[in-house]
Amino acid sequence: MKKLINNPNEVVQEMIAGIVAAYPNQIEQVKGTSILMRKGAPTPNKVSIISGGGSGHEPAHAGYIGKGMLDAAVLGEVFTSPPVDQVYEAIKAVYRDPGVLLIIKNYTGDVLNFEMAAELAEAEGFHIAKVIVDDDVSVEGSTNTTGRRGIAGTIFVHKIAGAKAELEGTLEEVKAIAEKTIHNVRSMGMAISSCTIPAVGSPSFNLAEDEMEIGIGIHGEPGIERKPLAPAKEMTEELVEKILRDMALQQDDEVAVMINGLASTPLMELYIINNEVQKILENKGINVYRTFVGEYMTALEMGGCSITLLKLDEELKTLLDYPSDAPNFLMK
Repeated sequence: MKKLINNPNEVVQEMIAGIVAAYPNQIEQVKGTSILMRKGAPTPNKVSIISGGGSGHEPAHAGYIGKGMLDAAVLGEVFTSPPVDQVYEAIKAVYRDPGVLLIIKNYTGDVLNFEMAAELAEAEGFHIAKVIVDDDVSVEGSTNTTGRRGIAGTIFVHKIAGAKAELEGTLEEVKAIAEKTIHNVRSMGMAISSCTIPAVGSPSFNLAEDEMEIGIGIHGEPGIERKPLAPAKEMTEELVEKILRDMALQQDDEVAVMINGLASTPLMELYIINNEVQKILENKGINVYRTFVGEYMTALEMGGCSITLLKLDEELKTLLDYPSDAPNFLMK
């Protein structure tokens, strides 16, 4: 294992300190916790939005704290769901009377812990709503999920729900737009190399030099097929076709595209993949409204990518375009 760290057991707390030091005017740590929140939160007359999960997926989730996106992110240990008490403390830290929306990726630990924290908060009289993101079309279940996994499509849910909250939508309205986004978003990923959890010290899985894994999860979960490494064109066609088979897209529909790197894939290669995605959609008469290329939800140093398509209407386009000052999703 070769990593730029100090103690493998302290990587999350040292990372949190580094994030706060990088964005001292935007992000602060809730003292004694692994919670990062928007500086000055809670905001009056606004639904607060909380997300989170295991660390190792940076910039998710702390990179999406800011105006127009999240109010707080709860960080677990690497690839480990944050504990119930930390989620509960996050709710208390950003709560105001309009309420709190929890955006949860569909992993068993995340769902259980966030829902238990919500029950504790509701017992105290807090207004809580929850949505579960399950955009991964590759599998219906894996080693740590029941149903589809939540992956990079979660970022679009953060963005659109965050915009609706900033516009002072009610808790019911913010939840409804988050659910609409989840209904309209689909993703699928692949890997060409594994990653190493610092406290473990060995790769999560092994791929030969001429192999790739289709349908991989962001924690190194098994995909649906291991096969010979193919050119970008063929790999992209396979991912996009599987996504499109699961979406009700018609000619002249509009979509947002996200090409997400898993941390070790050069931007050059992500742009090559994007070029192939754009050609496929153009040939099918599907219009691309906005494209996002970069690292949005990673898996430590895994090599590979995911492709996300979000079907848009006028309401979703307006909220997608709404300004955000989150460090890793700046939009003016």
